[in-house]
Amino acid sequence: MNKFTYFKVYKPYRVLSQFTDTSGRTTLKDLFKFPQGVYPVGRLDFDSEGLLLLTDDKKLNSLLAHPLSNTQKEYLVQVEGIPGEADLNKLREGILIDKKTTLPAEAGLIDIPADIPPRDPPIRYRKNIPDSWIRVIITEGRNRQVRKMAAGIGFPALRLIRIRIKNIRITGMKPGEVRELSSDEVTSLIGTYQNSEGKIFKQK
Repeated sequence: MNKFTYFKVYKPYRVLSQFTDTSGRTTLKDLFKFPQGVYPVGRLDFDSEGLLLLTDDKKLNSLLAHPLSNTQKEYLVQVEGIPGEADLNKLREGILIDKKTTLPAEAGLIDIPADIPPRDPPIRYRKNIPDSWIRVIITEGRNRQVRKMAAGIGFPALRLIRIRIKNIRITGMKPGEVRELSSDEVTSLIGTYQNSEGKIFKQK
């Protein structure tokens, strides 16, 4: 039996990915009474939405965040304007942000997501400026990376929703909802281990 606990949260817009804030903003402790010792695996921006994992399994937390773990993170991004293939190819090949080139990403235009709840407050509508949605999958976790990538190709992000980390998704969840991971979900997460020499490998 696993001695650790694992949660997934659909983080709403304008909620901090932490438990305290000196400015009185909404934090994770306002969503659910998490057990002591449980912390987020990575972060989501204050203005971003979607999947956040929390656990007291420090080893798994470190492994999922490690650059060699190749942990996929999938985002739906509403952007200002309509990027073409040449623009998206820049994301696929890697672009320079903060003096460092991003790893190649998966990126493509998608239809307006039908299963994503409206944001509260909604995005400000601009009649003369079109917007579109793109799907972006990265394996890094740099600060505000997807937003900077979108801005870097000239299409600023209006809304950003993380829908997947590795095999864990927010399908069927509502903003603010918290669920404990099922045993199958935990098993899918614990597919990356660290041996005694500190090298990362994936279980076959």
